[in-house]
Amino acid sequence: MFSLNLRPTTPRLTILALALVTMGATAQAQSLKELYDAARAYDATYLAAKALADSAQYKAAQADALRLPGVTLEGSGTTTKVDPVAGQNLTTNTQSVAVQARQPLFNRANTATIAQAERALQVSRADLETAEQDLIVRVAQAYFDVLASQDSLGTAQTSKKAIAEQLASAKRNFEVGTATITDTREAQARFDLATAQEIAADNDLRTKRIVLDQLVGKTGIAPKPLAVPVALPAVSPANAEEWVTLADDRHPGILRARLAQEVAKLETEKAQAGKLPTVDLIGSVGGSHNTGSGVTATGSRPGTSKNATIGVQMNYTLFSGGFVQNRIKETLVLEEKARNDLEAARRGVAQGTRQAYFGVQSLQAQVKALEAAESSSKLALEATQLGYRVGVRVNLDVLNAQTQLFTTQRDLSKARYDVVLNSLKLRQASGQLQPQDVQAVDALLAR
Repeated sequence: MFSLNLRPTTPRLTILALALVTMGATAQAQSLKELYDAARAYDATYLAAKALADSAQYKAAQADALRLPGVTLEGSGTTTKVDPVAGQNLTTNTQSVAVQARQPLFNRANTATIAQAERALQVSRADLETAEQDLIVRVAQAYFDVLASQDSLGTAQTSKKAIAEQLASAKRNFEVGTATITDTREAQARFDLATAQEIAADNDLRTKRIVLDQLVGKTGIAPKPLAVPVALPAVSPANAEEWVTLADDRHPGILRARLAQEVAKLETEKAQAGKLPTVDLIGSVGGSHNTGSGVTATGSRPGTSKNATIGVQMNYTLFSGGFVQNRIKETLVLEEKARNDLEAARRGVAQGTRQAYFGVQSLQAQVKALEAAESSSKLALEATQLGYRVGVRVNLDVLNAQTQLFTTQRDLSKARYDVVLNSLKLRQASGQLQPQDVQAVDALLAR
């Protein structure tokens, strides 16, 4: 009787070997941190967000100009001709130049505008932090998708090889009369299915690699797998409400909504400033030069004159047709909207954080269950193979036991990747995700 020699560790070793082959002979494995650094310098979405954040400082500087003096230079040159007087055409030439300056002394609207610009700068920083967190998750997602696809392809190839051996055994046993044609046909059906699964897994791996290549701007990338034995860290803090509290303090989305509420309040102050006067310190220095027959004809002395003025100017709107009052009412309503937006942001972040936390907890439990299932599946396969050799089990039983073991090992690898990935997503959901967390993931990878 033909005996299939399949040791418990063979599938995992074969998967690893096949994964190394698919990486390419000349490719060097890269860590998540290396690929994240490459993506920061290449990903167009992140670079666009960074450029927008960089531009915000210049927009804030524009608002700062409202508190500084403004200086203008004015110059003119005119020629005036008068109809003949006493038979003469009178002409006057005047050239003048003046420098005028205005320094705001009191302008409540300008003060609110400057404060709004400062909040807008903080919003841009929060948006950039959001973009950085999104980039970390996108790189990690693509990274572990490639690893999971490699494992799926390795599982499909290993399963196909084992089924091929079982198919050959069934054919030999049928030829010698110790098995029916049913065993051969069952093995052939499983082999054909395994071939289709291998093709699909190979195509999926190519697709996942394209996504990762496009994200980091490189080709032939070979992600490092998790180090063996796999030791996944526990979630800390180990309480969903503590994560929610952290999120309320630091999440960029909540910070952005809180700043938006402050901007809305400042907009109300700007509207109320319409009831207040504005006071400016103004001054000017100028001179003019007059020449021509028209000057002497009027008895004036040709030449240059100079003048200088300085003073305080106040502007106060007495009536604006109800504009100011209605603008104040509008901004108060918009302020209420901003308060509700902030509350909605807090609730949404809290819900997302709780879901992410319990998702990680569930995945960790799945890993433990699949580890136990892997051990059980190995024992079940060994027992089924023994039963097949002594004639108490049929070929289909062996095929089912093999499929169960391979599928369990594939699902276990995927669950481990999901734990690591969703741990990053949990930190993103609570606003805690930082580039240092990428280095923490690197510590879990093979050297």
